[in-house]
Amino acid sequence: MLIGYVSDENYAALTDVAIELRGGGGAWQIARSWPSGAVHADVPPGEYEVCLSKSGFGSKRVRLRIDSAKPVQFRLLSDRLLGYTWPKWCQGGDPVEFRMHAVEPYKLGLWRYGLHKEFIRNVGWFDNHGPRAVTQILPDSHFVETGAKWDNGHGVHRQVITAPEQTGLYYFHAKGESGDFYSFPLVVAPRKPTAKVAVLASTNNWNAYNPFGGRSNYIMAAKIIDQPIVNSKADLPRYKSTDYAEWKSAIEFNPLSFDRPEPINFVPEHVECTDPIEGRQACHVAPAEWRLLGWMEREGFAYDFYSDFQLHNGTLDLDAYSVLVISTHPEYWSVEAYERVKRWVFERGGKLMYLGGNGLNCRIEFLDDGQAMRCHNNWPNGFESRMHAQHESEATLVGVVFTEAGVMTVAPYAVVEPDHWVFAGTGLRRGDLFGIKTLHERYGDGASGHETDKISPASPKNTLLLAKGLNPDDGGAHMVTFDTPSGGSVFSVGSITYPSALFTDEPCSIITRNVLRKFLA
Repeated sequence: MLIGYVSDENYAALTDVAIELRGGGGAWQIARSWPSGAVHADVPPGEYEVCLSKSGFGSKRVRLRIDSAKPVQFRLLSDRLLGYTWPKWCQGGDPVEFRMHAVEPYKLGLWRYGLHKEFIRNVGWFDNHGPRAVTQILPDSHFVETGAKWDNGHGVHRQVITAPEQTGLYYFHAKGESGDFYSFPLVVAPRKPTAKVAVLASTNNWNAYNPFGGRSNYIMAAKIIDQPIVNSKADLPRYKSTDYAEWKSAIEFNPLSFDRPEPINFVPEHVECTDPIEGRQACHVAPAEWRLLGWMEREGFAYDFYSDFQLHNGTLDLDAYSVLVISTHPEYWSVEAYERVKRWVFERGGKLMYLGGNGLNCRIEFLDDGQAMRCHNNWPNGFESRMHAQHESEATLVGVVFTEAGVMTVAPYAVVEPDHWVFAGTGLRRGDLFGIKTLHERYGDGASGHETDKISPASPKNTLLLAKGLNPDDGGAHMVTFDTPSGGSVFSVGSITYPSALFTDEPCSIITRNVLRKFLA
């Protein structure tokens, strides 16, 4: 009978896995997984001890009930270096676990990522007693919803550090004896405000795009399919339909746990923030956001760094700051976070800088005190965005909203209002181009790109178009600004690639510096 399937951490089917089944009374049987990952064995339903082994993957022993009515999803973890912090955001002085998977002894260090990578401390060398004792085991079944739940040292050598007091983006560097390298981030917020500018890490976005475990909000967004993936093009709903049909048809989407490694946030060992951003995903998650932080430090702007959840739950006290900066790709927001910022800008004079694209586009709800989130992707016709369908158009707050026009293209901006103060010192005239050179390699050069936002009917009536990207199909980003009656102000660039131009395009640097100085004045 079919007793289950075997797949890896990406839910890809594993063939020729050796499986040993031992039942009550000492009965046992050997089986091997088929090309589909299926495991067939001539055994009656009941309780079994099951051992699984395949070269290149960690072996495991599990005890469970086998029943033909409910095939088991066996999961094996490949032999590579991986890790993540738990929690993934904290305040200075908090205890933070590092949860590591390695097939060899490894050295771990902590670094702060600003204008330069700053070595903070050696955490230590790690292995354990017994063969491959620093390897982790994946939960069987679909664990994206509930988390990988890796151990942090088996309670013997507890893998915990005290977070640094200085706020910022930190990375752990892990290096095995063989030279294998892996890095993973930690957001450290201040215990109390230290600057007048707060910068928000798009940690919800990192989670939404994280496919570890087999699901993200883009791969099997609503729920995982019944059988492991043999061929992505043939098996995944994303490729079997068009126009994100799963978003338009599913009623509810299963949770996405934060309790997983995030390989999309990996930064190579010798890369600096002034280097090009390599990789399909790195260009819009933590490695790209790091470029903004490095630029701010180069320009002398002090900042405090927070996660999305810390805005949501009030750890980030907006009234302690003059400016809030969100950047790159802050697509997923809770309504609570949205309303906190909106009240601050429209009622209490807050200054908001939106240095990104396709932002605040989808409502999420946090589950289990921030350990997981659920995306509300339903996007009926007639609404400007998923946030609009669930709450209101994000253009109400940031002045622009994402549209499909110009998607996956890049281009420079052209000046529309050259006499506005944002262009002071640039020497730009009407129609002149800027944002020509970037560090963004996914689509090439152009500070207006990847995904772009534009003025909509929901934008405040006093929204002023400052510049416009020259992307095809009238799809260029709209750089805009507007003021609120309370003395608040908003400046939006409407482009994911914009922060990657700050080190390479002088007008982009000057414009952003002008806005920060004006908002801080």
